[in-house]
Amino acid sequence: MNVMDPPDRLLARIKSGGSLPVLSPVATALVELASDETTSAKKLVSLIEMDPALTVRLIRLANSAFFQAAVPVTTLQQAVVRVGLDRLRIMALSVSLRDTFPMGKVDALDFRKFWKISLYRAMLAKAVARRLKGINPEEAFTAALILEIGLLVFYDLFLKTAPPAADIELEPLEDLLAWERGLHGVDHRQLGEAALTHWRFPATIVECQRLWPSEGRLQNAPLLSRLCHLVRSFSRVTFYDADWFQGLHVMGDLAFGLDAQAMNGILMETFDHVEEIAAALQFEVQKEKDLLALLESANKELSRLSQTVSGCQTMDEGAGPPSMESIDQKDQIVTQTLQAVAHEIRNPLMAVGGFARKLAESLDPTSKGGKYVQVVLEEARRLEAVLSDMTRAGAEDPRPSS
Repeated sequence: MNVMDPPDRLLARIKSGGSLPVLSPVATALVELASDETTSAKKLVSLIEMDPALTVRLIRLANSAFFQAAVPVTTLQQAVVRVGLDRLRIMALSVSLRDTFPMGKVDALDFRKFWKISLYRAMLAKAVARRLKGINPEEAFTAALILEIGLLVFYDLFLKTAPPAADIELEPLEDLLAWERGLHGVDHRQLGEAALTHWRFPATIVECQRLWPSEGRLQNAPLLSRLCHLVRSFSRVTFYDADWFQGLHVMGDLAFGLDAQAMNGILMETFDHVEEIAAALQFEVQKEKDLLALLESANKELSRLSQTVSGCQTMDEGAGPPSMESIDQKDQIVTQTLQAVAHEIRNPLMAVGGFARKLAESLDPTSKGGKYVQVVLEEARRLEAVLSDMTRAGAEDPRPSS
């Protein structure tokens, strides 16, 4: 394929398979067999047995927390039955895509980081889907896992022989896509849509390649696309923008009406199982390091809230250090300010405090993460006490109502 072709012609050729990485022959054949509802498990087993690596990974995955089964499988046929035809087809394609590309850092693209971020997105997507109606959790896992697969295709087509000077990062995504279009008139989401169409992924997964940049338009997106947009927020908080912890919770509420308690439960479920699934798919994760990054984001959110409260507490600069008791509650401006500040910090404080409490229950208090979460928890408790005082002060305005 000539990569200098006009974008429309390039995308059309990719949809027909031109210049795409060659997937595992077993995975390709498996797609054909698993797409036929009359195919027997015996035929599938005979095919999978030709790929020992896929065999081992399938059995591991069937026995993982992914399927929440109490009785372990011991044979490939049992694994095929447990996973099911649809899941098996998607899993085989996903695993084959993972094996098609390198895992280390190659010039400007860190493939290991790419797959780690993708795995966390997939785990989070599955945890969210389990709490919603209308989204298959396994399909959500796959859609999020391969959400940015087009970037690997883009790199293979355009950048492998002439890598950029700076490292390629997934976020800010809009900036990355604009940079790609400026270079070659096409971006990796467009390439991803064309490639997934050729590889015969379900239409619901293919349409997740569409970008929904406007939060106001997000409610018009299909459920699975909305979910993929949400899990992008998670990777933004954990790996790129540590000041956006509350933004993740806002997105959960905006996209699916998930409150802070639900989102914190989803975060904990993600970290509880990520190492097991990573081992099954042969990904590399450092759970404690990644958890500390999320804790750092939560701590920065607390610092922001503390600064907001401090600004309120210094409103009265009378004699002596400022305190909640020293604020003149008869002053209408002060009372209204107290109420406004309390309203501003309540939701993010509930999000951070709830997350810290859940995390404290699961971490060894002597570990680095356990010690750090206690620091975060103590600050959350202090701010919760201040919030209680502010709410009380705002409610105790003694002036008669008109």
